Amino acid sequence: MRRDWKYPTILLCIYGFFSTVKPLEPFLIPFLTGPDKNLTTEQVNNQIFPVWTYSYLSVLVPVFLLTDWLRYMPVVVFQCVMLFITTALLLWTASVPAMQATQFFYGVVTASDIAYFSYIYSVIDLKRYRKATSYSRSVQLLGYTVGSVLGQLLVSFDLMSYNNILVFTLVLTAIALLTSFFLPVPQKSMFFHQRRGRQTAAEQSNTINASLENGGGEMVESGEGEPDAEKLEESIVTQSCGQVLLQLWRDFRHCYSSRQLLYWSVWWAMATCGYNQTVNYVQVLWEHVQPSQNFSIYNGGVEAVSNLLSAATAYGIGFTEVRWEQWGELALGGFSGLSAASLFLMTFTGNIWVCYSGYVVFKSLYMMLITIAMYQIAADLSMERYALVFGANTFGALALQTIITSVVVDSRGLGLAIIPQFTVYSSYFLVISVVFLLRGLFSIWRAQRSRKETIPPDKDETPGSEEHRF
Repeated sequence: MRRDWKYPTILLCIYGFFSTVKPLEPFLIPFLTGPDKNLTTEQVNNQIFPVWTYSYLSVLVPVFLLTDWLRYMPVVVFQCVMLFITTALLLWTASVPAMQATQFFYGVVTASDIAYFSYIYSVIDLKRYRKATSYSRSVQLLGYTVGSVLGQLLVSFDLMSYNNILVFTLVLTAIALLTSFFLPVPQKSMFFHQRRGRQTAAEQSNTINASLENGGGEMVESGEGEPDAEKLEESIVTQSCGQVLLQLWRDFRHCYSSRQLLYWSVWWAMATCGYNQTVNYVQVLWEHVQPSQNFSIYNGGVEAVSNLLSAATAYGIGFTEVRWEQWGELALGGFSGLSAASLFLMTFTGNIWVCYSGYVVFKSLYMMLITIAMYQIAADLSMERYALVFGANTFGALALQTIITSVVVDSRGLGLAIIPQFTVYSSYFLVISVVFLLRGLFSIWRAQRSRKETIPPDKDETPGSEEHRF
C-alpha cells in the first residue's frame, strides 16, 4: 500500500486539510483589538502585520533550497511545527513583541508551502501529476472554507470564546503534525537529488549485438515484450549546492528570455503583491467601515463565499476556449481594472455589505487571472523550470510587497491609516490595468498587421484563386 500513489496523496491531503482549518482567521482583528489582547488597531496595522512580509521575504530563498535538499518531507513536518508555535503564541501571549514573533513564525509557515506543493511530484509517477495536484490543492481550499464556516458558526452562536477556538485549532494542528510523520521520504528531488535512468551492462551488450547484426538482416533483441521501465536502471544523482545554483541561473536566464513568459510573470508578481496586501489588511478596513456595529461576526461567511466563488471561477477557466496567448494580456488589463474598481468601492463606501461584496469580486477576479497566468507559464516548461519560475515570481511579489509595506504601512515609514492605504492599493491595480491594457492592444494590433502582411495579394478573380486567400 505504501508504494501505491494513493498512499502519499491521501496522507498529504489529510495534512493539507487539518493544517488549513483555521476558524479564528476571519476574526483575527476583533480578537487582537478586543479584551483578549487589548491591542490598538494602529499597533496591529502598523507594527505587527508588517513583520509577516519581512519574514516571508527573508526566509523564502533558504527554505526553497532546503526543501529540495532535504527532500520535502522534513520541511513539511517543520512547517507544521512552526504553525503549532504560531498558534500557541497567539493563545498565550499578548504583548506587541510577542505578536511580532507570531507574525515572523507565520512567515516561515507561508514560505514552507513550497514543500507541500512540491512533495507530491517526487513520490508519484508523471501520469498521476494532474490528479494528485487537483486533490492536494482542492483539499486546501476545502480546509480554508470549512475553517471560515466553522468560525462563523462558533462566533455567531457564541459556542466558543476566541481562546477556546485557538485551543481547538491547536488540536487540529496536532493531528496534521502527527500525519506528517507518516509521509514517505522521497528518494529524489527536482534539483539536488535528480533521478536519471541508464542502460544496464546487459542492455548495452544487447544493443551492440543488434547494431552489428542489423547489416546481415538479422536483429538480436533481448527482453522482447518486457516494459521499457524494466530495461532501465535508475540512479539518484546528488549535486552540490554550487552546481544547483549554476543550473538555476542558467534555467532562469533561459526561461525569462521569452518575452511572453516575462510579461505574464510581471503581472503575476505585481498582482500577487497587491492581492497579499489587500487580504492581509482587509479586516482592518471592515472594522473601519462599521466600527459601531458588530458586523465582524459575518467575516467568516464572507471568507467562505469568496473561497467558493474563487474556486468556481478558477475551475471554469479550464473549460473556456480562448486564445490566451493573443487575448491574455488584454484580459489581464481589463480584469485588473475591475479589481481596481472593486478596491475603490471598498475604500470609499460606507456600507459594510458593499465592502464585503467588493472583496468577494476582487478575490474571485484574482484567482481567475492567476489561474490563467499559471497555465500560460507552465504550458511550455518542465516541472523543474516551472518550480523555478514560480519561486522567482513569488520572490518578486514579496520584494514589491516589502517596499510597499515599509513605505506605506510600517510605523517607521509613512504609517498611513487604513483608508489612505487602500487608496494606494486601488491606484496600484489601476496602474497595472493601464499598463496591460496598452500592452494587450499593442499585441493585437501587431498580430493583425503581421497577418495582413503574410496574406499574398490576389492575382485574379477566378474561382481557383480563392484557395490562395486562406
